[in-house]
Amino acid sequence: MICTLSKHRAEARGYADALMLDWRGRVAEATGANVFFVQDGKIHTPDPDCFLDGITRRTVIGLAKKRGYEVIERAIMPEELDGFDQCFLTGTAAEVTPVSEIGPHRFTVGEITRNLLNDYMAEVQPRKAAAE
Repeated sequence: MICTLSKHRAEARGYADALMLDWRGRVAEATGANVFFVQDGKIHTPDPDCFLDGITRRTVIGLAKKRGYEVIERAIMPEELDGFDQCFLTGTAAEVTPVSEIGPHRFTVGEITRNLLNDYMAEVQPRKAAAE
């Protein structure tokens, strides 16, 4: 219910979704997707200690590690958002979705986000059957 209300409030302000904080005031997730940030070539994502550690989230973390990216699961505070270069969401519906802004914070769709989006799509797209 809280996520639905937050998403509607964000949409009324012209945004596609809302960033949710946990009960401690830490960044948790979007209303229906997990959130990732990139800073200095490293991927940061909140510890899944009070929200769903989704299958898509786990898949993307695996793909990132396969590429050699460092993935840091940690507490992320809202005041850190200006320090991140890239941001993307993961989830069953979102798959891998780049984020360009969260309120006043702006992000680029950089190489890491593009690579993980492409890797994820290659992972989940049906493979063509071998020539018969």
